[in-house]
Amino acid sequence: MNVKITRNAAKVIKKTMELEGNSELKLRVAITHAHGDHAHYGLDLDTPKETDVVISTDKDIDVILDPNQPLLDGVKIDYLYFPEEGFVITNPSKGNHGDH
Repeated sequence: MNVKITRNAAKVIKKTMELEGNSELKLRVAITHAHGDHAHYGLDLDTPKETDVVISTDKDIDVILDPNQPLLDGVKIDYLYFPEEGFVITNPSKGNHGDH
């Protein structure tokens, strides 16, 4: 499985992970809603479960994924400042380039 985190997203994620009580946690990407070949994604800090897979990224952030969710393979996590500030999670490898 593969995960891409942009530089902007990595900065925000690392700040959150450095907060007290978060040092042992990893970033979880989950599907909050799926329909057909399209999914909506969510982020959380969590500890891996036995059935999870942990992916190391080039931004030194470990990401927890459910290997039974094919729409998680290839997700891209970005953080935008315009038009609204916040995370944008897409999966270009599965044809998901943003919310509709």
